[in-house]
Amino acid sequence: MGRCLSRRGFLKSAGAAAPAILSMKAWSEAAPAVVTRGKTGPEWFNVLVVKSDEHNPFFSSLSRHSFVETPNMRRLAERGVVFENTYCPSPLCSPCRSSFASGLRVHRIQRYNNCTIPFANHPCYGRILAENGVHSVHAGKADFYNKTATLGFSEMLSPGDRGGCDGSISRNPLAIREDGASRASGFGVREENLAHDTKRTDEALAWLRETGAKLDRPWTLDLNLVKPHFPHFVSQELWDHYADHEDLPQYGREVETAQHPFAQDLRAHFQTDQFTESQTRGLRRGYYGCVAFIDRQLGRVLDGLEETGLSERTIVAYTSDHGEMLGKFGMWWKCSLYEDSARVPLIVAGPGFRRGKTVQTPVDLLDLQATFFRATGRDSARPPEWVGSPLQDIPDNDPSRAVFSEYHGHGTRASGYLIRKGDWKLLYNIDAPRQLFNLRDDPDELDNRADKRPDKVAELEAGLRAICDPERENRRADEYILRQLAEIKVEGVRSRAGEG
Repeated sequence: MGRCLSRRGFLKSAGAAAPAILSMKAWSEAAPAVVTRGKTGPEWFNVLVVKSDEHNPFFSSLSRHSFVETPNMRRLAERGVVFENTYCPSPLCSPCRSSFASGLRVHRIQRYNNCTIPFANHPCYGRILAENGVHSVHAGKADFYNKTATLGFSEMLSPGDRGGCDGSISRNPLAIREDGASRASGFGVREENLAHDTKRTDEALAWLRETGAKLDRPWTLDLNLVKPHFPHFVSQELWDHYADHEDLPQYGREVETAQHPFAQDLRAHFQTDQFTESQTRGLRRGYYGCVAFIDRQLGRVLDGLEETGLSERTIVAYTSDHGEMLGKFGMWWKCSLYEDSARVPLIVAGPGFRRGKTVQTPVDLLDLQATFFRATGRDSARPPEWVGSPLQDIPDNDPSRAVFSEYHGHGTRASGYLIRKGDWKLLYNIDAPRQLFNLRDDPDELDNRADKRPDKVAELEAGLRAICDPERENRRADEYILRQLAEIKVEGVRSRAGEG
């Protein structure tokens, strides 16, 4: 390939502290026996992931904005481990989900944006697990690099493949979304807007009762829900519940970080500078209700596992594909490598995971995907070039481990890259100033220390270049996006109004 070094490279995981996760051997010694395939002993476990869309990890009962009531996320955390510093591969739906499915970084698979053309062919974890005796199930939203039906899952429940194509992907010149300003009215009471996720959860529960509880081999179920993704419509009950929280972001367009060229690009692309104070308050109030709604779906899944007797042999996780800026720095939705957009919640409980623990070591969603293989006893089937280490192997607080995220999609003039190691985070922006933040002292990313700490910039940049050549990958993205735009024009592909 030439463009990436070893998947471990800079991402060290030498543990300085005891992990909050028991090894499979330790679990075998400590856990009650589990009957599988007629034998006694935990040979393998199932994995169930509830994956929401666009959940800012700082808005839940477990985080700084605890007024957003998520009792089932807390319930899951009390049973397991909260991975406090979890990042997505890329803060946009299709790139993130495609990376998760393929086990490879976004620049490797060239799934830069939400345009579905051209399709690509990469081995998918669902097929590899299925070929190795694991019943792999995908449910709900897909947004992969190809149609879900081609990816080899054992079973699919109402797969939500993306239709049409997002045509607003030009980076230079920067595309402006004509419907951007009108999105500011996407909040309020609309009960039917919740029906999609309710049905997907119903289907997952039916599958647990009718199939999952009867299988004699391990299974994985990735349940993909849409909320709290925009628009922020909720039930009357949830809208009323957050009536006292029509608030404003603490930091808006006036702060220094909001003046960065990429932040300005995204505000221009989505026309968010036209959002009024009243609209901002309404959007945030609706979002809180959407998060509470997703928590209720998680609770239904946890109840279903208990009712079917599957809890003791199933690892269950809650996460999301990316965050939501929610008006911070005047920015909305994702597409940014700032914490509110690139970070996601991750809570994991079940066999092998200690109860009530918090892990500070940075991880990403590819580590969660690697966990599927460890839990089901199929470590050796996972391709060696795939990125990620099983969460079972992550120590509580390892300052030497780093994680990587990248963004090449719509709304910015060029590519950006994130490296997080310990307390430090570098944003390496092409054609724009670098940004360095100490997240322990400055969790809201208000103080860019790049000029004050060139040593730390150099250290983290070396880690980035051990993963890829950022300038080269930016050029490759530019070339690919130009080909996509040409194909859209030639084929007359209908552009989607939404940006997913």
